[in-house]
Amino acid sequence: MKTGARLICGKWLAGAVGLSLSGALLAGGLGAEAIVNAEFISEMPGVPSVHASTITESTNGLVAAWFGGTEEGALDVSIWMTRQEGGAWLPPFEVANGRDLKKHRRYPCWNPVLFTRRNGEMLLFYHVGPNPRSWWCLLKRSLDGGVTWSKARRLPRGYLGPIKNPPIELANGTLLCGSSTEDAGWRVHLEWATDPFGNWFKSKPLNRSFAMPAIQPTLIPYGEQRIQLLCRTKVGCIAESWSADGGVTWSRLKRTILPNPNSGIDAVRLFDGRALLAYNHTPRGRGMLNLATSPDGETWEAAAVLENEPGAEFSYPTIIQTSDGLVHLTYTWKREKIKHVVINPARLRGGIVLKRGPWPAP
Repeated sequence: MKTGARLICGKWLAGAVGLSLSGALLAGGLGAEAIVNAEFISEMPGVPSVHASTITESTNGLVAAWFGGTEEGALDVSIWMTRQEGGAWLPPFEVANGRDLKKHRRYPCWNPVLFTRRNGEMLLFYHVGPNPRSWWCLLKRSLDGGVTWSKARRLPRGYLGPIKNPPIELANGTLLCGSSTEDAGWRVHLEWATDPFGNWFKSKPLNRSFAMPAIQPTLIPYGEQRIQLLCRTKVGCIAESWSADGGVTWSRLKRTILPNPNSGIDAVRLFDGRALLAYNHTPRGRGMLNLATSPDGETWEAAAVLENEPGAEFSYPTIIQTSDGLVHLTYTWKREKIKHVVINPARLRGGIVLKRGPWPAP
């Protein structure tokens, strides 16, 4: 969603170095003409393993975060952050960790989510705990574009906030968050925050975990009332639910034609009205990372292949459109680095309607 912040990314684009176009893009594959730039956010992240990136826009530039440490779930896994200054990415720094001073313990961190509200306030949600079945959510706030951050506050008991993907801000300022739990099987629900540091409400689960195990929803608004929810599943495809009343009630979770290898996805509604989805278009493995567009959330068209290397991992994309109209995408690159791709959405042509089955041959 458009944040209302005034930002021109031209300085960054003009000064970008260290291009890392790969896979189908180097070969001039589908969507290559839409790629403005691609790079690793940091050539040396400083930790052996990184994952689950998130990105947002501020008045000063882009801000990105991810979790990193020895390996996913290790006690030394922290939330790392970087931001732009003068158009360039600064060295990553630890913005949060899982130290519990009262209990003299440390827990791993998971799944940060950055979001900039219309008033310019930047929020950082992140999760802490032994594992996804028993983690909890903390929240930090920045009023200066990610330069300084408030002390972390834990969300009310029973609330997990946005699990992987950014919330959407409703017309009245309420944050609508796609959330999920894993303690009693994979179940998706919605959470609302009229005050992220105070008042929270949530829905009942949208699915039965034994019938449609699903987590990590992304939300796509088609106007103020109609909202689509797409999520990761264990059944080999992306699942969806719809709301026709601004997120108050939701349809039964059902399968879409889009495959899902049990991997995270994200989507954004573009200024031109199309939905843009980042996901792995494969039933198994995370070696192919793709973009698809849709005019209505019901039919999807092949737009781009960002990565294609069987046996490798390119996963957990997050995607935003900045106020200059460009699309920014970050994702896990082989668990070693975070990759950042800039896209001109006007050059995403689409045209090949996706059906059940493999990605269409070039």
